[in-house]
Amino acid sequence: MTHLQNLSGMLMRDIEVAVVAHADLRSLCEASLRELFDAEYERDFGGWDPELPYGFAPHDVHVVAWQGPRIVGHVGWARRTIDVADQQIVVAGVGGVLVSDSARGQNLGERLMAHATMSMLDAGGIAYGYLGCREEVVEFYRKCGWMRISAAERSISRLGEAVSDPPGQPLLVFPIEASLASWPDGDVDLRGRAW
Repeated sequence: MTHLQNLSGMLMRDIEVAVVAHADLRSLCEASLRELFDAEYERDFGGWDPELPYGFAPHDVHVVAWQGPRIVGHVGWARRTIDVADQQIVVAGVGGVLVSDSARGQNLGERLMAHATMSMLDAGGIAYGYLGCREEVVEFYRKCGWMRISAAERSISRLGEAVSDPPGQPLLVFPIEASLASWPDGDVDLRGRAW
């Protein structure tokens, strides 16, 4: 084993991952999460607000990675019933996927996504994980087991206005208590803001 491989293994062992309910966020880690998000997004979106992060829907559950006293990674999700074609489906809408510069290159993103999907399964009653993302990160989610779907999507914007996006934007699902084969074809209505 090379010195670099040994160092990388040591760094990953120093990173602890935990699932935190939104109600426990303030007492456990809100200040450290704010630091992580603001380092990445404050210039473009202003300060992070856990109740309405950058105008997106808040999360019910936060999967956080600590390295010592600092949070170096995050995935959030929220349970919601959405409409897909003529069906109502309970999903865990995923957002706030972020790994700090200091923790990149260690597969921490994959580890966080695995913990997030396990926490969805543990929560029970969730058919699929659901997320929208930028085109440049689709391959990351595919490596984590998510499948891209093609659908028009309706949601509510940061300004509270109805938004309709045509098929083609990156939308991905992950089977939790349902199979990928049972995801219905048709338009998606998020019944609120994206995550």
